Amino acid sequence: MRSVMMCCLLLLLVSAAAGAEGKSEVALLLERVKPALQGEGEVGGNAQLATWTASTPLCQWRGLRWSTAATLPRELPCGNLSAGLAHHPVPDDLLLLLSIRLPASALAGHLPPELAAFSALSSIFLAHNSLSGPIPLALGNAPALSLLDLASNRLSGSLPLSIWNLCSGNARLSLLRLHGNALHGPIPDPAALAPNTTCDALSLLDLSANRLSGPFPSSLVTTAFPALRSLDLSDNRLHGPIPHGLAPIHSLNLSYNNFSGQLPPDLASLPPDAFLANSPALCGPPLPHHCLPSNPLTSSAVAAIVIALMAAAVVLASLSIGWAQGRWRRAPLPPEEGTLTEDGEGKLVVFQGGEHLTLEEVLNATGQVVNKASYCTVYKAKLAEGGGSIELRLLREGCCKDAESCAPAVRRIGRARHDNLVPLRAFYQGRRGEKLLVYDYFPGNRTLHELLHGHGEQSQGMRPALTWARRHKIALGVARALAYVHAGHGEAHGSVRSSNVLVDEWFVARVAEYAVHRLLVAAAVGKADGYRAPELQSRGRCSPRTDVYAFGILLLELLMGRKASGELPAVVKAAVLEEVTMMEVFDAEVARGVRSPAEEGLLQALKLAMGCCAPVAAARPTMAEVVRQLEEVRPRNSSRPSAIYSPAEPRSDAGTPTAAVV
Repeated sequence: MRSVMMCCLLLLLVSAAAGAEGKSEVALLLERVKPALQGEGEVGGNAQLATWTASTPLCQWRGLRWSTAATLPRELPCGNLSAGLAHHPVPDDLLLLLSIRLPASALAGHLPPELAAFSALSSIFLAHNSLSGPIPLALGNAPALSLLDLASNRLSGSLPLSIWNLCSGNARLSLLRLHGNALHGPIPDPAALAPNTTCDALSLLDLSANRLSGPFPSSLVTTAFPALRSLDLSDNRLHGPIPHGLAPIHSLNLSYNNFSGQLPPDLASLPPDAFLANSPALCGPPLPHHCLPSNPLTSSAVAAIVIALMAAAVVLASLSIGWAQGRWRRAPLPPEEGTLTEDGEGKLVVFQGGEHLTLEEVLNATGQVVNKASYCTVYKAKLAEGGGSIELRLLREGCCKDAESCAPAVRRIGRARHDNLVPLRAFYQGRRGEKLLVYDYFPGNRTLHELLHGHGEQSQGMRPALTWARRHKIALGVARALAYVHAGHGEAHGSVRSSNVLVDEWFVARVAEYAVHRLLVAAAVGKADGYRAPELQSRGRCSPRTDVYAFGILLLELLMGRKASGELPAVVKAAVLEEVTMMEVFDAEVARGVRSPAEEGLLQALKLAMGCCAPVAAARPTMAEVVRQLEEVRPRNSSRPSAIYSPAEPRSDAGTPTAAVV
């Protein structure tokens, strides 16, 4: 029976490549892959894929790297691919595709089986798009594929058994990330392909946030996956016991499933949140509840237990009533500003990068108030024994939701990781309802508002020159962070403004306060004056489109050097109607040294900002489109990545963080 199944599988895998026989990889990309990824819903075609044309030099085709059999595995330099297909020096039939990297690129089609026909294709990064349909069986027959990231799409169907074919041969699969899709059914066992199939190069496997079901895959142990170091199966429908043999894994997340039984002793050192929200029958260290003995109870013992539980319930009810009456009479006092003290019954939830923090360290950190907002007090806190500094945001009493409502939002915020986003490291919930957000403290970083409008030393002429190239880099960093938030999480940032953008000495922007409005009773943060979209007046709800409007105001703030105001778009319109020289609209520091606003991308950036500020939400571009347009209007001296300019492609290989409760 197994041999019949294997034959059928091989036929399916080979069939995808049959139609590609005799075609060059360039032709296959244009004729099969491009239409499939683009889909039918794109009006005017996808902006990224629009660069894949015969008249465009190959080195300008977005998201692709090329090589030849003679230069593998090295990428061909752009100089060899600087002409259209009819004129470049390397013949089409000699070109080999090395990688496809198009994260957050608004792809709305499906995965074509022809991806398996590229002989040297080693990496596919298509995360944070809207690709739908199943994962093609033929993809498992890709001869060189070792990195596959299809996270945060709309893929459906089951995980094909053929995916484990990538573990053998030249492919040597080392990373497989499929989280945030709609895959269902059991996780296939590699042994179904052949009895001794192993994935000895796979180090990261992320299948979280799908609809996978069935028992824990017994093959995910050291014998079949000896190199596995990061495993995330959270947010699925898996059930049953967790087997032994996972000890070498450094990062494990099995939360939000239905696992039960006693945890293996070799997992006792992991954080408890790795097993959060499973069956109540899951027990043993590191979970706080121990497993009941397996010996059968006599009827008298059962009766004694029932009586004891009833008595305990009566006592607990009495104590609860007394506590509630006391709480009603005595309002809790807020913690003293400047020093955070332990209340004795708090809980600290830590996320990736905050594993070194302990409850005692955070609560005993000496805090210095650095800012006060409508919803929180911001501290710079010094950890003991040379532990460095952290930023604490103490949410004000009455402005934030209860613990149960906050938990899902905090978990979502804590999972977000992007180079241009300030990550949440930990969250503290105190006995009296106190809530602390713990972030990294960035010494020397200043907010964009301080850089643009002067504050302290900035007003004394000590700030660095904000040329157009530097402002463009800041804008692009903010746009990438928002595109990641919108595409990967379907979430609004909710507080896009220059005072929430940190800028380091290399002009790398990091956006703070992601989704904090989700923790508040009223989303006042998302409606900050100057950045408020028109629809917030009536609906009062933040959305990705309100973020786009706020970004448009921020971009005008960068271009014009004026403080944020809803009047900035009107100023630009008035300048156009009055036929004012457009250079007068721009900040003098931006215009300095610019010979042609069109050539330097200033006019295009101004037009983009005005499009973002369109009064009708549906007329605004998406943040993915904003990123694309900003990348196309780079200043001339910033056409290539350097120490002063960020890469064109954001990293897509950041792992999905896990949470841990201390």
